[in-house]
Amino acid sequence: MTPLLITLLIVAGIALLIVIGYLNNVVENGKLERARTKIELADRLRRCGEITETFPGQFMTPALKLLLTRLELNLNQRLLAVDKHNAELKARIAELEGLIALGDKVPVNNPPNPIHTEVKAKDVRFLLEAMHNQVTRAAQEGFLATPEAKHWIKEIRHILVLLHIEFFNNLGQQALQKGQPGQARLAFERGVQYLRKQPEPKVYEEQLTYLEKLLARANAQVLDRMTPAEDEHNELTDGLKTDEEETWKKKVMYD
Repeated sequence: MTPLLITLLIVAGIALLIVIGYLNNVVENGKLERARTKIELADRLRRCGEITETFPGQFMTPALKLLLTRLELNLNQRLLAVDKHNAELKARIAELEGLIALGDKVPVNNPPNPIHTEVKAKDVRFLLEAMHNQVTRAAQEGFLATPEAKHWIKEIRHILVLLHIEFFNNLGQQALQKGQPGQARLAFERGVQYLRKQPEPKVYEEQLTYLEKLLARANAQVLDRMTPAEDEHNELTDGLKTDEEETWKKKVMYD
């Protein structure tokens, strides 16, 4: 075996090792990418399911339910592409396709969940933020057309306004029932100010008028509590009357 042939064999062996190493690296990178994709899709799917299941019924419409179902179907189909033998995914995809086929008749089983506390309001706001992220991501990936994505982003903002209206209204009504008109006035005032700051205040003109009436009612109750009754006697009112009488007597004397 000549030195040249030996050299060629060594070079070929080195090249083969490099190719094998490169292919192994490609395979490993592919596995890592598939694993990363599975984790990401599973997380997005979990968040989408959480929105669908826990979103308050008073804000959930058939159109919104249909959108969330479509988003969930898309994520399941993409997850199945990297996990082809997952029977649970196949069953869920068939179920979602059946719901989508119902169109606007898709069942909305979310129970109403009144917004009575700031904690509950924040929970729903976080769901709306998650929904916004889902729509934005779906548009970036080409699943939702830009006009449709813009429509739903606007709708999400509208639901956020409705959330605030319900929160301030419930907060004020609770305060009135507890005999706390001052707290009620504060809640209704916050609601009125919030609606007046909206980019399209005319859209919420009816709700604004309603909150303004409640604000006036609460304010009247506060003023009633501040004004003593005619037959009410205490040290303060008696003292004021005494001061008025002394002032009148001095005025008569010096006049």
